Amino acid sequence: MSASSDCRVAEMIADHDISLGQADDISGILVLQEANLAWGRGSGLSVRQTADWFRRAILEKSLVVGRRERNVVGYVLGTSLRAKAHVTIIQTMLRKFPPPPDCYLYGPVCVADTERGKGLAGALFQVLQTHMAGRPAMTFIRADNIASLRAHQKMGMSELGPFVSEDLSYIAFSYTG
Repeated sequence: MSASSDCRVAEMIADHDISLGQADDISGILVLQEANLAWGRGSGLSVRQTADWFRRAILEKSLVVGRRERNVVGYVLGTSLRAKAHVTIIQTMLRKFPPPPDCYLYGPVCVADTERGKGLAGALFQVLQTHMAGRPAMTFIRADNIASLRAHQKMGMSELGPFVSEDLSYIAFSYTG
């Protein structure tokens, strides 16, 4: 992002607290997750994660949470490719688009309906990148999730191309800093 877009993002999210996730965020994360599961909508989260899964992410310092008035309104994760190597969609993406060295998996990212279009996803990603020391990242987005595709392009991610996993179309993205 350029310095001017950094300033715009900071202005848009000035009333948000964005930092590494804490144990007391988990209940809010689970509520936000449930409200955003895709289940046929074409947008939203594809996989339900457990409270234990989020606890591990907090211990690994790979979960960034956005809060507004102490309520969880967004989150993003950065996990090792190795930790997700058993997941079919990850295997499919990596076969088609081999990752660069030291790459991590960006996502999922989840933003409350009330906060969309305000730059929160980009701000969450910026904070995550500082904790990931600028390492390259890869992610995927359902091809019919136009809003998320646009948001990730605005964050400076590059489209790698399409792939299909379990009869659903996705677009792979990368970020090299």
